[in-house]
Amino acid sequence: MTEINTREMMIIAAARALAHERTCFVGIGIPSIAANMARRFFNPNLLLIYESGCIGSKPKRLPLSIGDNELSDTAMAVVPVPEIFNYWLQGGKVDVGFLGAAQIDRYGNLNTTVIGDYAKPTIRLPGAGGAPEIAASAKEVFVVLNQSQRSFVEQLSFVSSVGHLADGKTRSQLGLRGAGPTKVITDLGILEPNGVELELTSIHPGVNLEQMRGETGWELKVSSRLVVTDPPTHDELKALRRLKEGLW
Repeated sequence: MTEINTREMMIIAAARALAHERTCFVGIGIPSIAANMARRFFNPNLLLIYESGCIGSKPKRLPLSIGDNELSDTAMAVVPVPEIFNYWLQGGKVDVGFLGAAQIDRYGNLNTTVIGDYAKPTIRLPGAGGAPEIAASAKEVFVVLNQSQRSFVEQLSFVSSVGHLADGKTRSQLGLRGAGPTKVITDLGILEPNGVELELTSIHPGVNLEQMRGETGWELKVSSRLVVTDPPTHDELKALRRLKEGLW
């Protein structure tokens, strides 16, 4: 078994966070890898929901997109997209929304739309898809992304999904029913909200505070109860690598 890398640490930490959840609305990419590992290794009763209408998917390989046939072929049910959002998500039946992002700010607001000026962006991103609704209505939201000055920014280029504060208003003032981001899991550590602002609560093995602060575009708050994330076990790492190789 080769030495663990920071991406693997992030995925395993994210999968662990789903160990006691029941329903998870899954984004594609790293959230999908972590959610599928959680279902296979930590929580076989975890119900995965994809915005394409797939409920209870149990893919035998990692899906390439929300429209991957593997999701529908292995689903308990496939329903119309409006039902996924109106009945399941907005009806309060989703425990966790699992999202990625290109940018995040200190309040957990997310950007998946553009980098730079909206009219003439430096980079045009894939877009928000169902993330704004997930961020608004899921009982809580887990966010997973690599941590750097480019992704952890003082000011978002565009607010695609609301975290804990947008335009000076809190979630309750905006009428959002869900709790918003309760965990932001990165390749360096884990952040959780203290009020409306994120603070560092867990730092991954081999990472130091100077490194964390250097990869954050705002003055990072650190919890007085900061802990070191448990390193992956041999079995966790083996399970993740087999999953990525399609050998499960």
